[in-house]
Amino acid sequence: MTQRLLTPEQVADSLQVHHLTVLKFIKNKKLKSIKLGRIYRIREEDLADFLEKLETI
Repeated sequence: MTQRLLTPEQVADSLQVHHLTVLKFIKNKKLKSIKLGRIYRIREEDLADFLEKLETI
């Protein structure tokens, strides 16, 4: 099963926020991510979970 990994920039484009905001969500453990060396990748599932949590607020 292949999972699509998104960059913080791609997530920022889809959420219409700055990529540093996405990195802040990751650092504050609000958005799950995978760290590969010095870069972060976000699974589409984790982005969907993050958006569901935002809808309940």
